[in-house]
Amino acid sequence: MFSLSRFLSPKRRLERASTSRAGANVEACIIGLVSGCSAVLLKNGIGLLGPVRIQTSSYLPVWFVFPAIGISFGFIAGWLIEQFAPETRGSGVAQVKSALTGGSIVLNWRVALVKFSSTLLSVSSGLTLGRQGPTVQIGAALAASLARIVPTSPKHRRQMIAAGAAAGLAAGFNAPIAGVLFVIEELLHDVSELTLETAIVASFVGAVVSRLLGGENFNLNREVSDSITSFSAPEIPPFLLLGILAGLLGTLFNQGIITSLTLNRRLPLTLPGRMTLAGLVSGMAIALLPDWFNNNAGLREILLAGDVTIATATLAFVAHFVLTCIAYGAGTPGGLFAPTLVLGAALGHLVGTWQYHTLGVAAPTTYALAGMGAFFSAVGKVPITSIVIVFEMTADFNLVLPLMIGSVVAYLVSSILTDSSLYQRLLEWNGIQPQAESTLRAPSAAEAFEVKAAEVMQKKVETLPSQLTLDEVVKAFSRSHHRGFPVVKNARLVGIVTQSDLAKIPAQGLTGDRPVSEIMTAQPVVTVRPTDPLSDVVYRLNRYQLSRLPVTEGRKLVGIITRSDIIRTEGDRLDGKIAATSATGRSYVVYQTKAPATGRGRLLVPLANPNTAPLLLQMAQAIAMEKDYEIECLQVLMVPRSSPPEETPVKIGKSLVLFEKAKRMVPDGVVPVHTQVRVTHDLAQAILEAISERHIDLMLMGWKGSATTPGRIFGDAVDTLIRQAPCDLVLVKWANSQASNGASEPNLSLNLPNSLSKNPTPNYCPVPLFKRWLLPMAGGPNSAVAVRLLPALVKGQFSPEIRLCQVFDPELDKVDRQAIDRASQFLKPKLKSGFVAATVLRSPSVPEAIIDQASNDNTDVVMMGARREGLLQQAIKGNIPEAIASGCDCTVILVRSSNPSSS
Repeated sequence: MFSLSRFLSPKRRLERASTSRAGANVEACIIGLVSGCSAVLLKNGIGLLGPVRIQTSSYLPVWFVFPAIGISFGFIAGWLIEQFAPETRGSGVAQVKSALTGGSIVLNWRVALVKFSSTLLSVSSGLTLGRQGPTVQIGAALAASLARIVPTSPKHRRQMIAAGAAAGLAAGFNAPIAGVLFVIEELLHDVSELTLETAIVASFVGAVVSRLLGGENFNLNREVSDSITSFSAPEIPPFLLLGILAGLLGTLFNQGIITSLTLNRRLPLTLPGRMTLAGLVSGMAIALLPDWFNNNAGLREILLAGDVTIATATLAFVAHFVLTCIAYGAGTPGGLFAPTLVLGAALGHLVGTWQYHTLGVAAPTTYALAGMGAFFSAVGKVPITSIVIVFEMTADFNLVLPLMIGSVVAYLVSSILTDSSLYQRLLEWNGIQPQAESTLRAPSAAEAFEVKAAEVMQKKVETLPSQLTLDEVVKAFSRSHHRGFPVVKNARLVGIVTQSDLAKIPAQGLTGDRPVSEIMTAQPVVTVRPTDPLSDVVYRLNRYQLSRLPVTEGRKLVGIITRSDIIRTEGDRLDGKIAATSATGRSYVVYQTKAPATGRGRLLVPLANPNTAPLLLQMAQAIAMEKDYEIECLQVLMVPRSSPPEETPVKIGKSLVLFEKAKRMVPDGVVPVHTQVRVTHDLAQAILEAISERHIDLMLMGWKGSATTPGRIFGDAVDTLIRQAPCDLVLVKWANSQASNGASEPNLSLNLPNSLSKNPTPNYCPVPLFKRWLLPMAGGPNSAVAVRLLPALVKGQFSPEIRLCQVFDPELDKVDRQAIDRASQFLKPKLKSGFVAATVLRSPSVPEAIIDQASNDNTDVVMMGARREGLLQQAIKGNIPEAIASGCDCTVILVRSSNPSSS
């Protein structure tokens, strides 16, 4: 019988086999085997390296040994992470959750190796973190690497990453069922048949490998073998009390972790410095505590044995709580599973001891075990996993009901206090919003062509600040035709005020000096996300009888949609002005990192030339700090049109090196820096998609200064961006000397404000290259944008020289100086030194007049507006920007406003 498979290449046959059910299960077995072996290696490595600290303290002072090992191991682990894999800081569970929910988090062999090495050092140094969380990321990274050997669909790779995470957790705890449940309950939220099957197979293999090679790993049955667990009806109230306390203190623990991370971010230290400090503090604290604090496993055994006093259990809970927050807040690689179990055991022991002295029904051991599950349930919002994981580690049926009572009550209490688990909060703290499940599957034909909110919304939104008084609000309405305004605080939506709200002022007897918050509709305001379909927008407008709908990304306001916007969009679609584009024609994001979204706006910097990238980043940092913007670094990789972007292998090593330099130029905590790499057939289309998806307010990019394509003013990609980019645009053509000098990395101390630099400089000078500026004015919005950007670029410079000029025809008798006079009045108060001069030039040729003036003044940079000119305007006026750029030896900056009136 004829079979086509005989003619397929071996790689193609392997790809087809891997996507079948049997092939996926075989792959899951391999993933379970590799993940189990890595977990055993990590356990044995910690078992060999960890006791060195205890043994050394037997012949050297404890107050010297513990801090010294904490400092040295912490610094080495931090250096490894910072140099080779920044994605490996923390437990790793949040990173895996992001990868499984659509985030572009790197998971590969490098991540697995660095996570293994850094966790080995940090846990062996005595920091109160566990190894089970890192085994989840190691297993997921190994699975992602194995799945990448054979090209498969993104859904299949996602299933294999989930299987690797389940195998890592199962091997860490010898709990295969809990491994599967944790992936379903917390990480993936997917119970499809193939996903469940591969996760079960990988978890089973990982747990078997861990049990055979690593022994009884984390076996609580052995630790409580001498104790008796029991349960009776009179104990229900104490177990309810345990669940309530676990819910309250678990929520407090989550907040403590977030607070510690926030405080560490504000420290002027690198990651190795923060981890060194955490090792020093933890080492000194453990040296002062009783001897049974020296070993975390020994502490857990003591709490479960039941012969601990209330004072000892209280000390164990408080000390472990604080030291875990310190260690994790520094970015130390280590898990939170083990610390939460120790904290739960201490809390359960306290409740059990109180119950024993009050009711005398059962020993504290049962409460210590139930407390482990309850505390874990409150922290991770995984009640089912918490019940099963403790049961699998004890194999004691008497614990099932106490575990269920404590875990479910703790989950309910913590859910009342906060909606998100610790891992979800960690993602949000890092500015990552996991995609909804519906966005991770392949869209249907109807969904692929449905208009999204981002395509309908108005990006330029008139808003009112939250500190505005009622008198000022009334004036704002009188000056505008709008019937409502969003109210913002630090670019975050806090409410909305409408004309109907103004009626509350006389009705409630409010005075005009009261804040707008007293009449506005406060949070929660009905909003939509940029990715929501137009049908959802229409539904919410009708459901809540609204005339406008804010569009938010998290709580950040990125646009607004009115009913007239929807009518306009539908009209454009009927007229054929909006063409549906296939998903295969879009660019594909192969790498992405996100910093906290704390800025008022976002600045996009496409990076292509390593020589000029540092100069662009210096300008971007200056603008971002002045405007309180975030920076989005973008690299676009071009592939042949015969290869789909999402299926074409690309190398991003050089991109990652460039991104790492960019992050080093902008100190952590000063300006958030996001990065992404896109694969595409069309450079301009990829940049436009990045602008749309990331809600860019301003783009800064390099330009060669000349057009190479007939009929194009600025060149293929730049000309398209000039015409279509919905944000402000800044193009920079560097002078030859500056472009060549940019190859060497600039002096980074120049990029630090006085409050952040270790060696403060008398003047903060973010762009030290330019002193003499020439600004040709025409009075349009492009010139206005250029003038508004200039103060950021000259801030801190010593005596900048700025000349404003406007070219008029020599035959004109009278000239209108309003544009240059207004610009001069705006700039003079912004400069602490230097001068601003306004000059009128008369010449029949605008380019020649500006080139001559730049040459006479020995100008460093010419900054001018650029318009969306078509071929007719080019034929009439000539290509003025290109003529000036090619005729000037200095740097030329072109600014184009997003205001349509600039056309």
